Parts: sequence; C-alpha cells; structure tokens
Amino acid sequence: MQSLMLPFTPRYFVFTACVVITAVLLLIGLESFKAFEIVVIPLVLFGGLTLLGIRDLIQKRHAVLRNYPIAAHLRFLLESIRPEMRQYFFESEKDGTPFSRDTRALVYQRAKIDLDKRPFGTQYNVYQEGYEWVHHSIVPKPIANEKFRITVGGPDCAKPYSASVFNISAMSFGSLSANAIRALNGGAKKGNFAHDTGEGGVSPYHREIGGDLIWEIGSGYFSCRTRDGKFDPEKFVALATLDQIKMIEIKISQGAKPGHGGVLPAAKVSKEIAAIRGIELGEDCISPPKHSAFSTPIEMMQFIAELRRLSEGKPVGFKLCIGHPWEFLSICKAMLETQIYPDFVVVDGKEGGTGAAPLEFMDHLGMPMREGVNFVHNALVGINARDRIRIGTSGKIATAFDIARAMALGADWCNSARGFMFALGCIQSLSCHTDKCPTGVATQDPSRRRALFVPDKTERVYNFHHYTLHALAELTAAAGFDHPNEMQPIHFSRRVSNTEVMSFARLYPALRGGELIEGTSDPRFRDAWAMARADSFHASM
Repeated sequence: MQSLMLPFTPRYFVFTACVVITAVLLLIGLESFKAFEIVVIPLVLFGGLTLLGIRDLIQKRHAVLRNYPIAAHLRFLLESIRPEMRQYFFESEKDGTPFSRDTRALVYQRAKIDLDKRPFGTQYNVYQEGYEWVHHSIVPKPIANEKFRITVGGPDCAKPYSASVFNISAMSFGSLSANAIRALNGGAKKGNFAHDTGEGGVSPYHREIGGDLIWEIGSGYFSCRTRDGKFDPEKFVALATLDQIKMIEIKISQGAKPGHGGVLPAAKVSKEIAAIRGIELGEDCISPPKHSAFSTPIEMMQFIAELRRLSEGKPVGFKLCIGHPWEFLSICKAMLETQIYPDFVVVDGKEGGTGAAPLEFMDHLGMPMREGVNFVHNALVGINARDRIRIGTSGKIATAFDIARAMALGADWCNSARGFMFALGCIQSLSCHTDKCPTGVATQDPSRRRALFVPDKTERVYNFHHYTLHALAELTAAAGFDHPNEMQPIHFSRRVSNTEVMSFARLYPALRGGELIEGTSDPRFRDAWAMARADSFHASM
C-alpha cells in the first residue's frame, strides 16, 4: 500500500501554509476569549481550507488534487465556467497544436460516464476549408451489439488474434508511471482490448493484471537484448511465448520523431527502469535510430519470419511512419521476392505524440496518418497482399469519427495514446519530459505517481473504450452499415474551399489489385516503385 507520508515540496505550499496559519490562529484564540473573537473568522476560513486539503490528499478520484491539495481547485473552477468563458480562456486550437480541447473534454466525459451530449448543434464552421463529415443513410441499420473486432494473422500465423478495432497505442513504462501502466492494462483486460507495451519492454506492471499485450520491440531490443544492445533470441522466446503476449510489433519508426530513435530523458531513468532496460542510471536512454538485426528489406522479412517461428506462430508485424515512399515499396518487393509476409503493419502518423523530441521532428518530418494509411493500403492492394495483411494506425485518434475515417481510408483497427492518457486524468500540462507530471501519469516520482489511484483509473480507461465503441456503433448504423470496416472513401467528404466539396474517393484514389506488379501509371507510385529495391532501402536511380 502506498504511503500517505509525503515530503514537503512546493506542490504542497498552499496546504502547508493553511495548516501553519490554522495552528497559529488556534494558539492565539486559546489565550483569551477576546483574542478568540478576533481570530474566529480567519480560523474558520483557514481551518476549512486545511480540512479541504486533507480531503484532497486522501480522495482517490482526482489525481491532480492529490498532488496539489487546495491549489488545484482553481483548475476545476475554470473548467466549470469553461462554456461561458470559452472566448477568453479556451479559444479554438488550430491544426498542429497539442490536441483539441473539445476532444479532451469528450474523453473526460466518457471516461467519467458524464453526459457527452451538448446543445445548440455543431460548434464547427461547416463552411470553413477542412471541415469533414460522413454521409448518413435514409435507411439506417440497427445499432450493432457486437464489440467490433478484426482477426489479425495471415496464412503463416498459427495463433491469430481477435483484436478490438480500438486499442491502446504504444506507451512505455518509463515514459508512463507504474500506476498508469497498471490502470491501462486493467482497463484493457476488463474491456477485452489490447495494450501496446511501447518500446520500453515488457515490465512487471504490464504483466501484473493480465490484460492482452502487443509487445513492441524497438531498435534497443529492451526485454530481449544482449549486454551490447543486440537482439537476444533466448530472452525473446521467454516472453514471446507467454499467453498474455498476443502479437509482436517491430518498431521501425515513430510518427512524432521518425529516424530519431527512442528517447527517455535522464530525469525519468530510475534505478528500476535502468535495471529493466539494462541501461546506465542517470543518462538519457536513447534507442538507436535503426535496427541492428537487419539492414535490407529482405533481411527484415527474414527477421519477421524468425520472430514468428520463435513466438510459436503468433502474429508478427511492424510499425512505421511513412517517409521515402520507395522504402516501403522496397519492403513490398521483398515480400514478393521472399514470399514472407508480415501479419500486420501499423502506420503511425507524424501527428503522433511523444514525451520528448526535437521540435523540427515533431512538426515537419514524416507523413501524416491519413496519407500514410492510404498509401500503405494501396501499396498492399497493388501487390495483391492486402487480404493477408492487416493495417493498424495511430495519430490523434480519440473519437468514433476518427476511427471511422481511418478505417474508410484503409485501416483495420486504430490505436490511441493521448486519448487513453486523458482517460487516466492527463491534463496535457506538457511536462512529460521533466518528470513533474501533475497527475501522476507520466512520471517516476513516487510522491507524484501515488496520486494516480489505479482502481478508479482502470474504470475510466474501460469506460472511455466502451463508450467510444458505442458511439462508433451509432455512427456506423446511421451510415447504413453493420461494421465500420464496410465504410469506404466514397462515404466521406471534405470541404476544400468555401464553395467546393470533394469526396474522399477523389482525394484518395484507389489502386487496382495487382496494379504495381502489372505496372502503374499512378504518379503517386510509378516512379517510387521503379526506384524500390528488395535488396536495399536505398533507391535505385
């Protein structure tokens, strides 16, 4: 059980000040009746604040109050007046800023089972460039009761996995606290959906509750590495064959920092993390920007086949942010040449989040999620492999509309990181890299992470997933479908100017089956396909 004996830090200054003032006033008041008459009002005031602070410390619903007793109530005051004061405090965010506050509010409401309906219609300017919508049907379908799932595992997979269409995206222990990992995995277990470990390896906190895991293996090979940082098959087998591990995901690149490798700032590298990862204490934990287990597309396919064999036939795939198009097409050519196919590909959009990365990487490197998903979908269609390879995706996905849109563009399932962080109580303070997260989500500080009460946050993670899928079922039925995987680009539209609207089918044209093999004239693929080589990631000029 976590101790309530907390060290004094500036976080508790207001509470401590109230305790001290209350004690002083009480001593003064006890000296004489006349003195008591003078101090009675401030004594009641500061005494009440002291009791409020004690309540904040022992309550388990709001992590920020546990970390900032009394002081954090200002945040809830502003939150309560938010609709009326939006123009002053909460102006609309433009594309490229951390996350829509409307979306955050929606996640909080679903996680807490609060009312997620709102009056007065849409708050979007539907005539502004960029507005998007899904078409509804005059003959809607009954709302599906099933929890939408997709089977992952091609012909070479002995143990296919039935995955939810909405899962927890990769977030490592180390980036997140132990309590955050526990709550995420507990919610995944209760809701029967998957929890991606992130590249930090499989920690005891991932395994403690028993929820389904997707084991992400990055270039640092954490949890399956030798002393010099290379891949260790024996350590891999020891974990990969556990029943809790449902799929193996090789991380090639991450949307927020493609080509940069993973970074865990030194401030967050505790003794525990250093021991789990096999790294030095007090230094930034930096994964290499590329893998040492393979260096060509053909070698990559062989590594995939080897991991599938070592894991006794579990689904094996890879995650990447699309960069040079010929590099992914080189992987496609390697599939054709070796006849080795991954079971899935996860496309991470460049808008994906991270705890620490250079500004230029976060803002201007890599392909956005929608274009990336559609590119990968068409490429696999073009080599006649789409029916055997599933596509997952991630990148600012938090609502049912986000999921439906991504699936229409080619995804089979979606992952969310920030959405589930919000469900945990994240207030997007942008202090992930400092180890001073105010809600105990992204910190290794014991006094901060204790604020995150696992049973309560487990329920919120489950609720967010459950009610988002319910909203997806309503949206799917209103569009006239039984399952969101029936949606196609033709069912979505985007306003491209004040006076012009285009269907997604025009914005994202489709390739024919086998078109790349036969030879394509599509300018998005023609030159890149000619440059792609199965034996090298470098282009053939």
